[in-house]
This record gives sequence, structure tokens and C-alpha cells, in this order.
Amino acid sequence: MTTGMELPAWAALLTALFVLLGAGLAFTGSLGLLRLGKFYERVHAPTLGTTFGMAFVLIGSMIFFSAVQTRPVLHEILILIFVTVTTPVTLMLVVRAALFRDHAEGNVDDSFRYREPSAKQTNTRG
Repeated sequence: MTTGMELPAWAALLTALFVLLGAGLAFTGSLGLLRLGKFYERVHAPTLGTTFGMAFVLIGSMIFFSAVQTRPVLHEILILIFVTVTTPVTLMLVVRAALFRDHAEGNVDDSFRYREPSAKQTNTRG
């Protein structure tokens, strides 16, 4: 970057807003990782924090560098696509591996199993 750059006030405000919002969401995801009890609960919070937090930081980066370079900077969209696609897929693979391990060790919580609805639970209006 050059030392004598001038950033318009609107760009500085929007950049600060998006970066702080993204950092707050990432921090919330980290807190969820620490505070939630079970593994299956804990794995969800950082995924949302990473995806949405990174999206807002990248939007702030796009605004900043577009204002500084006086041309649209769009290569952050590729980063956003890769993070948005890979984070949920990684979550799914980690949770499936944990479920497989739990089934193999016999540590299966019955609340995760699918049960057919009984006759009392079905709503039949006559």
C-alpha cells in the first residue's frame, strides 16, 4: 500500500462495520465451541461463525480495496465461495466420522435415532 492514500469516510465506515461484524460472529462461534456441552452441539457454532464471519470480513476487504484502488476488487469472491462450500462439507464429514465411531463403540444416544411415529402421534382428522 502507499503511504499517502486517502480513504473516503463512507468506505472507512463501511469497512469498519463489516470487519467488526465479522469478527464478532467469529468470536461468537469460538464462544459456542467453548460453552456448549456435547460434541454434536459444539461442532455447529464454529461452522456458522466461520462462514458468516469470513463473509463479512471479505465484504469489508472488498469495500476497502475497491475504494483505495478506484476499481472493483472481486477476487475475494473466490475466497468466499471456497469457504462457504468447504466449511459445511467439513462439518458433515467430521460429524459422520464421529457418528460412525460412536456406533462402532456402542455409545449411541437414542435421541439421535429415527423412530417411526406411533398411532398416537399421527394426526388423523375424521
